[in-house]
Formats: sequence, structure tokens, C-alpha cells
Amino acid sequence: MKDQKFPKGWDEQKVRELIEELDARTEEEWVAADEAAIQDAEGQSVIAVPSALLPEIRRLIAAHRPD
Repeated sequence: MKDQKFPKGWDEQKVRELIEELDARTEEEWVAADEAAIQDAEGQSVIAVPSALLPEIRRLIAAHRPD
């Protein structure tokens, strides 16, 4: 197995603590976090789409050039 590479300031312990914190979240906490992220995403939208369309949507996003 290859050595793990972490972002600057992160180590295995910090990753484990984050995983434990996320695993302990209730459904209500996940919903609240999603709603907060949506409110912070000015100029962006969140939609549900069929999974089969994701490759094409990703292609369109990658090709998008903001004005």
C-alpha cells in the first residue's frame, strides 16, 4: 500500500476525527448542513438529475467559460 498523502496541516488522526464527527451526525444535522451550503452558494443552483446524465453534465460544466 502506498504512503498516505494529506493536505498541509492534516494527518491521519485529524482525518479519523473528522470521519467520527461526520458519522455521528443525525439526519437533521445533514439536512441543515446541506441547506446552509445551498444558501452560501450565491450564483449557483442545486438540482436532482438522473445519474445517467452526470457524465454529460460534468462535460458541460468543464467546458463552461464564465462571462
